[in-house]
Amino acid sequence: MLSAAQIAQYKENGFILLEDALSPEQLTRLQQVTASLISQSANVTESNEIFDLDEGHSKDNPRLTRIKLPHTLDPIYWEVLRSEQISNLIRPLLGNNIRLHTSKLNTKAPDGGMAVEWHQDWAFYPHTNDDLLAVGIMLEDVNEDSGPLMAIPGTHKGPILDHSRDGVFCGAIDPADPLFDPTKAHTLTGKAGSLSIHHVRTLHGSAPNHSNRARKILFYECISADAWPIAGGVSNYNGMNQQELWDTMWDRTICGEQPRHARLSNVPVSMPLAPPPDPTSIFKVQKSGGAVSAFK
Repeated sequence: MLSAAQIAQYKENGFILLEDALSPEQLTRLQQVTASLISQSANVTESNEIFDLDEGHSKDNPRLTRIKLPHTLDPIYWEVLRSEQISNLIRPLLGNNIRLHTSKLNTKAPDGGMAVEWHQDWAFYPHTNDDLLAVGIMLEDVNEDSGPLMAIPGTHKGPILDHSRDGVFCGAIDPADPLFDPTKAHTLTGKAGSLSIHHVRTLHGSAPNHSNRARKILFYECISADAWPIAGGVSNYNGMNQQELWDTMWDRTICGEQPRHARLSNVPVSMPLAPPPDPTSIFKVQKSGGAVSAFK
């Protein structure tokens, strides 16, 4: 469980970092399954519904930016999320009824793996309230050279910055925005098995990976179950009838139950429109949408 001090820190800064959050057995199983998936990507020649390929990817040198929806690829990813180690950490922040929005495993290839430009997750998938957060589990040691997550404290209490360029949603802020101050950023590094939790409105990003090891962080985006998606967030449920939607909501329940009511909060909402040419991952959104890099 989180301590009172850790809960207060999360509410004040919009993020926290916790060491040794997983058991050695959980960490080993996650590492083994992830290594197997990366090996399988060697036979893939273009990005698909599972793998987002980085530049220079080849059979002999698999390079990924992301494994998509890992919780659907192997039971261990779902088991870890629903374990007491994780669910007990997020209950004090989201309440007893919690749903998974989505999952991703950002694998930043060594020697130049792509940056994730500065952004707020809320810009991608606004909901009826902002009790949403991302849990990031480090599957390998993460240091300053490997492109760690960086976050700016207090930004979860402020406005949603513009994430568009020339009228197109690009999934990143303009580094010239006067409200962006990278000098205030905190760098979140740690040993394998450590995890970060950041609020959906916290401004964050990560530089390219300049180390000789892949930077593997497993992200679970978790939601208070009475937060219902609007605009971009609805894309997770497009094409479903009412029964399929309801079943999916329950299937994604991490703990508690799925209420029928939506809780409405007075939170700023900006729609992730007009859509970029390629919306298939944040890397493709930022590239095809013409995001200006803060890391050059």
